[in-house]
Amino acid sequence: MLKVGFVGLGIMGKPMVMNMLKAGIDVTVSDLKQELVDEVVAAGGKSAASVKELAKGKDAVFTILPTAAIVQDVLTKEDGILAGVDAGTVVVDCSSVSPIESKQCRDLAAAKNCPFLDAPVSGGEEGAINGTLAFMIGGDEKAAEKIKDAFEAMGSSWIVVGPTGSGSVTKLANQIMVNVNICAVAEALVLAQKAGADPKKVFEAVRCGLAGSTVLETKAPKMFNRDFKAGGTIKVNLKDITNVMNTARDLQVPLFLSGIVQQIQLSLKQSGHIMDDHAGYVQFYEQISGVTVKTEEK
Repeated sequence: MLKVGFVGLGIMGKPMVMNMLKAGIDVTVSDLKQELVDEVVAAGGKSAASVKELAKGKDAVFTILPTAAIVQDVLTKEDGILAGVDAGTVVVDCSSVSPIESKQCRDLAAAKNCPFLDAPVSGGEEGAINGTLAFMIGGDEKAAEKIKDAFEAMGSSWIVVGPTGSGSVTKLANQIMVNVNICAVAEALVLAQKAGADPKKVFEAVRCGLAGSTVLETKAPKMFNRDFKAGGTIKVNLKDITNVMNTARDLQVPLFLSGIVQQIQLSLKQSGHIMDDHAGYVQFYEQISGVTVKTEEK
């Protein structure tokens, strides 16, 4: 039986752990919120006195945390992962961070003779719950193969894209495509609403054509139903797009659309919408267009 440690039981982490437990994987967890740990233990998971203890005797230790600084702290603190991990344990970070930060984590893990995988995910909360996440992995393919049962319990696909940092840069590319697409859907529905068309009917008319996409299917209904309860918050996506822009600057790659998305995110931060779902980008266009996207259908 695969033995896994898992740090971070947030909106993504907890359902990821639950799916590993359903698959019969031995999982020990840690989170700052004890009530989340208790939920996992009630479902058959284990807890540890510290992250150091959590890391001992594991085939892999996963993290999924808000920032790279927190990931590195959890790795290096006195009672952290690297203080307890055995040589050869695969250290896996599923957080959305920059390629440079992933390489820094790799170097930290290498000092303990542990392979490191940057393995960010796409699919959001729904994908985490349903076990249909897509893992984009950077690092050693043999290390990933060793713990593939964990990836397959949590997701519908896992691909080793290349060396360390490749998973993180793939996630950045993913976030460009997702966020620009959401903004395009928002623009289209605001235009339709302003012209007098019901946005729900517009959605139904275009969804089976070339404009159809997972983003359209999941985000358009949230827009015209005024449902901005967060699956993926604007705050998290601002962090990701900021990583995109910083990486692009370092590589001297002009990214015009991503820059516009970042400005929309910053505007919504100032207007108090930072914790909304990123379907809430539509609110930026509504504010400057003097119209509210909503369906007349019940």
